[in-house]
Amino acid sequence: MKQPDHNLFAALRAAFPADLDAVAVETDNGLFYTWRDLEQGTAKLANLLASLNLPEGSRIAVQVEKSVEAAMLYLATLRAGYVFLPLNTAYQSGEMEYFIGNAEPAVVVCSPQNFGWVSKIAFTAGTANVFTLGDDRTGSLLDRAAHCSDTHTSVPMQADDLAAILYTSGTTGRSKGAMLTHGNLLSNAVMLKDYWGWVPGDVLIHALPIFHVHGLFVAIHAALLNASKMIWLAKFDAPAVIAALPRATVFMGVPTLYVRLLAEPGLTPEVAAHMRLFISGSAPLLLD
Repeated sequence: MKQPDHNLFAALRAAFPADLDAVAVETDNGLFYTWRDLEQGTAKLANLLASLNLPEGSRIAVQVEKSVEAAMLYLATLRAGYVFLPLNTAYQSGEMEYFIGNAEPAVVVCSPQNFGWVSKIAFTAGTANVFTLGDDRTGSLLDRAAHCSDTHTSVPMQADDLAAILYTSGTTGRSKGAMLTHGNLLSNAVMLKDYWGWVPGDVLIHALPIFHVHGLFVAIHAALLNASKMIWLAKFDAPAVIAALPRATVFMGVPTLYVRLLAEPGLTPEVAAHMRLFISGSAPLLLD
């Protein structure tokens, strides 16, 4: 009997709208990505990863600035059956040495300006492949992927196969790698879609970093599973969020973002009238 496929990417892809030429992501620098762009871009990156002949279950460690291409690399890693390891962009060499030494990634992707010191750490630790990815669609990763096919069949996975590793914040000692499976992440996404009442036509303002659970999993998975457009901000900017509110219905943030939004005179009941849901996570909100 054929085992059911639990690849998280396959589940997200199955939720894409019938019209692949509709806009999936609109960025704060005027770019528009269609669902077809996401389908083909992740295929090229998945094919690039597959061409490297990596061992099964290889980790792909990524320390880059936020971009739609970085999100596509995450989806492509799932699609190709490898394990995604996002790393905080603020980590310096001591921390990177620890994480790369501990996780033993087969591939490291870093910002172009950090290639010198990151590649030295990676090569010393035995990582064979180091690529660069800039937040302006530059770097060796996209240069290489451009030569790959834009069609790809996602690798069948079991529900308990590893999908991602996220390191804990290390408040009680050394950071530990939390291992998350395809089944973990899909059940979380399905439950939150239901719990938060996502409806057709919902539009998400994505203003969080994508190296942690909230921005990478909670926000992106929910939007993709609901075939919702994302208004994508490279970093949190209170006036930019307020300007986007009339075109959106859902916003996810952490308490500090709400404190900063409330300090803006432009935040009025009128500008937020179209919003259906504000979600705050990662820490308790102030009572007031």
